[in-house]
Amino acid sequence: MNNEEMKPVISVAQMRAADAYTIGKGTPSKELMHRAAQGVFDAYDGWQNKRTLVICGSGNNGGDGYALASIMKDHGYDVELLLVSDKFSEDGRYYYDICIEKQVPVHQCSGSLNYGIVDFSQYNVFVDCIFGTGFAGVPREPAASVIKEINRQRRERVVYVISVDINSGMNGDTGEAELAVASDLTVSIGYYKHGFFKGSAAELIGNLVNVDIGIELPE
Repeated sequence: MNNEEMKPVISVAQMRAADAYTIGKGTPSKELMHRAAQGVFDAYDGWQNKRTLVICGSGNNGGDGYALASIMKDHGYDVELLLVSDKFSEDGRYYYDICIEKQVPVHQCSGSLNYGIVDFSQYNVFVDCIFGTGFAGVPREPAASVIKEINRQRRERVVYVISVDINSGMNGDTGEAELAVASDLTVSIGYYKHGFFKGSAAELIGNLVNVDIGIELPE
């Protein structure tokens, strides 16, 4: 874990409140999403000469992935998207449309994972943007099969897995997980959450860093 800064460890509810507070004070939510994506981009120095698959869910965690793919495309890196949902948050849709304009290749799955849609063995880096810190319970299809496939690839060959904000499938408050992505690097956004230090977190998270994107806790 990177201890370069001493920041409070907060709950998922506190994080939601801090997001709303920061946006209410005048920082647009799209700007926060871009900052988060830039933070993830800067946290890893191995993008070059790799083929990256950014895997996105329906919420703002998926939006972080679209914003990241856009930044990677601007740098000329080999990046593609896999969508596990056909739904978007408002900000997620904004950055998805930018990816389409920049001609980022897009794959989509529905139901259980269709291996004809995307060949996971062709990628060196997987970026997990499926579920955010608010997730609780057990992942359903198609996300469940995608998570299992990410973990299988990591077990069986040399790949690098990055989870954005939290490992998808892990509870942000308790660290509990029945099925979750195992990462080499987890990039926490804003503040560390309690779940990073409880439950299954130690088994699921390789390295943990936090990215400060200017989110303020309510006074």
